[in-house]
Amino acid sequence: MSLVVVGSMAFDDIETPFGKSNKIVGGAATYIAWSASNFVDSIKQISVVGGDFPQQDLDALSERGVSLEGVQIKKDQKSFYWSGRYHLDMNTRDTLDTQLNVLADFNPILPESYQDCSILMLGNLVPAVQMSVIKQLKNKPKLIVMDTMNFWMEVAMDDLQKVIAEVDVLLVNDSEARELSAQFSLVKAAREIMKMGPKYLIIKKGEHGALLFHEDKVFFAPALPLEDVFDPTGAGDTFAGGFVGHLARTGDISFENMKSAIIIGSAMASFCVEKFGTTRLQEISKVDIDNRIKDFVNLVNFDITIG
Repeated sequence: MSLVVVGSMAFDDIETPFGKSNKIVGGAATYIAWSASNFVDSIKQISVVGGDFPQQDLDALSERGVSLEGVQIKKDQKSFYWSGRYHLDMNTRDTLDTQLNVLADFNPILPESYQDCSILMLGNLVPAVQMSVIKQLKNKPKLIVMDTMNFWMEVAMDDLQKVIAEVDVLLVNDSEARELSAQFSLVKAAREIMKMGPKYLIIKKGEHGALLFHEDKVFFAPALPLEDVFDPTGAGDTFAGGFVGHLARTGDISFENMKSAIIIGSAMASFCVEKFGTTRLQEISKVDIDNRIKDFVNLVNFDITIG
């Protein structure tokens, strides 16, 4: 199944209790593509970068089978830049600097060769930009997956709700689910959010795993306990990449297969946090991924006798 990925390709400058990255390549679409490319070789990227974006990073994605026809390169402008510092718990962070640059007036253009889209992955972006891509598709994909954040709930709620009504799967973290639904209970939050349009809802809980909701069904996937977490940046996008990558590879978008996709997404995210940026994602092999997935299976597999 053809996978189209929409999102930022950017620079990050990250400081954690374990070190400082300095300026490195990041962005939602970058993480999603690196993650998904382990499972599917037909990824079509939509993004925008400035003339400062390293050609070697674009070439590396191309070599992984990622089509960059939909990536606009504005040579006389700078790429999106974000700088942040994580606290000791690695769950909270302070934004030190944000420079929209080319993202400030990003108008995505869907190439004709992208019209065979089976799965559309909308990375975290301005809701109006996400909607623009949906409207450019001549045929509705088999599955539209969307990631978003609380910032858009606060500054663009009307536009956000319009996009949410168009998607099949929504990804948010637990605080975003509560803000979007005005419910504290995540079960009640899920029920309210699915009334807005999505058939499936994934609530990411960081080091505490992820929840998948569909109708009256709930599935929980744990996060793998890790000895070292160097950089959580991009973990959620890497999770999304593993999730949609598995669905695209199998061609199965059922709730049962989404359970497997959640585990695979969690496994990919567990690699991402082990080093700064996309470094670890570029190192891992199929054997590494298979072994990590087995670790997840062993984490939750047990026998129990009742009575």
